[in-house]
Amino acid sequence: MLIIVLIIIISFILLAYKSFIQRIIQEKDLQFQAEIEHQKELALENIKGQEDERKRIAISVHDDIGNRLNILSLWLNNLEPENQEASKKVITSQITELIDSTRNISHSLYPVNLEKLGLILYLQELVTSLSHNINLILNIDSKYEKKDTFTEVQIYRVIQEFTTNVLKHSDADEVIIYIRNHEKFLTIILSDNGQGFDYQKASKGMGLKNIESRIVSVKGFYKWKNRIGFGSRLIINIPN
Repeated sequence: MLIIVLIIIISFILLAYKSFIQRIIQEKDLQFQAEIEHQKELALENIKGQEDERKRIAISVHDDIGNRLNILSLWLNNLEPENQEASKKVITSQITELIDSTRNISHSLYPVNLEKLGLILYLQELVTSLSHNINLILNIDSKYEKKDTFTEVQIYRVIQEFTTNVLKHSDADEVIIYIRNHEKFLTIILSDNGQGFDYQKASKGMGLKNIESRIVSVKGFYKWKNRIGFGSRLIINIPN
């Protein structure tokens, strides 16, 4: 009788254990499938982001450079001998603006000088260029080790996208960029003192998708910390 009871108890324990293992496997499978779907979504959003960027650049070329070239052409075709000095000033001004517009479009396509200057100097240039719009504070480890060009470009783009979103949506007047080297990871913390946002709603937009897909592209992982009315924070870890 005792043996039968023991057999029943052992059988019950084995069945319970089997059920427990199956449940864990199912949960892992669901998590894995969810991660795959998330990666697919990020890839799709990244493609959409690239198309939107191409459209924006095409519009810039057409509306900005195209119009300036038309104006310059009109001035050149209607030069008057008695107004050569005034015409020269206008033409010089138009050429200068054309050069600036071309440089800005080239910069938006790819940060060409980043390969020459490195990430840190390029970020300092970003701080200078945005100083009239927002206070950008750089806090960078003096022992920062240069990464490969692709990784540094993605890091720069993430910071640029984060800052652009802050300027557009957060009503913040300050962004802090914190970069530190650790043994296994490069840690980047981006924060602002704006209104914050609801991640569940904002994550459907292109801005956050672009940021997240760039982080994933360098095998990094991230975490958002946001409180409505208390700013936003993005913590990134990229393997060294």
